[in-house]
Amino acid sequence: MQIFDVAIVGGGPAGSTCAALCAAAGLRTIVLEREMFPREKVCGDCLNPACWPILREIGCASRVRSLPHGNLATVEFIAIDGARVSIDLPVGEDAEIAVKRSSFDSLLMENARAAGADVRDGTIVIALEKQRGRDWRIDLVKDKIMARILVAADGRNSTVARLRNLLPRLRRERIALQTHIALPRDFGDRVVLQFLPDGYTGQAPVNDDELNLCLVASPPRIGRLKDWATKEFTISPAHPWRTVTPLTRAPIAPAQENLLLIGDAARVVEPFTGEGIYYALRSAKLAATAVVKMLTGNDPAAARQCFAQEHAEMYHGRLWINRLARQAVLSPHIASLLVHLAKMQPGILKLLTGKLVNSSKM
Repeated sequence: MQIFDVAIVGGGPAGSTCAALCAAAGLRTIVLEREMFPREKVCGDCLNPACWPILREIGCASRVRSLPHGNLATVEFIAIDGARVSIDLPVGEDAEIAVKRSSFDSLLMENARAAGADVRDGTIVIALEKQRGRDWRIDLVKDKIMARILVAADGRNSTVARLRNLLPRLRRERIALQTHIALPRDFGDRVVLQFLPDGYTGQAPVNDDELNLCLVASPPRIGRLKDWATKEFTISPAHPWRTVTPLTRAPIAPAQENLLLIGDAARVVEPFTGEGIYYALRSAKLAATAVVKMLTGNDPAAARQCFAQEHAEMYHGRLWINRLARQAVLSPHIASLLVHLAKMQPGILKLLTGKLVNSSKM
């Protein structure tokens, strides 16, 4: 039975980034991913400017920019009555872009492999057991391994959280649909958050030819919102859509004994607001730092506590747009009032958006 310093379940941005950093620190690292890459995922596909410092640290920034992508110069909020407010985004090396997850995630996974991690996609975890020495025995479909530290990076429906009885009760107050369609002519270099009577939509160009289109509504209204999108963007009734559930759920304490949770496994945010990938990358960096300290330091409990504190601080002042998006579904007219308020006081949205794209403290 192979023994690793750290086993990371989930090979998305959080898992692959954590693996690259752990392997670079000299740890015996394995990544266990249930799906075969490349694969698409329900996401807004946006890389927040705050992602770039971490991507540079793991040596991926220039390669990410070389992928087909859309450049995003502004974020535009559109109210139900059509009122619009646009906020400029950073330019240059810290510009926001949108890139398809199939390409982005595969690049990060290969980067983790190149850093020295043992990466196994198409691998399903079926059981977890903490041994007397506090190491983990991880049962796979056709194998078993041991690991001193376990990191859950396996998303909102985390297998690790479920097997450890940590997964919160799920809610279905909203439904999300996402697809890629032909990029409308003259769409421009913008990301759009548009409020509608039945919910909201997020839109962003992911390359020169495709638009990421996301829809969020309550279950009774998602059909009407899809009908609006089909007419607005001339989408074929047979066009395929992806969905995800739950859209959000209650957070899980990210630091357990010899177990850390990162990305959506720890806390799920609105997937179409450009924040999710940042939280994945940032929490991965925090976890990698904690893992090294837990394995090489004299006080693993202090390392876990520091990770938990920094993980909480990561969200401070940044969740407003996720709350706004939720309000856009539950009370869309109230959410639209913010757009009208911002037309009179544009500094409000500029200040709030600045919190999301600031990378100076990463």
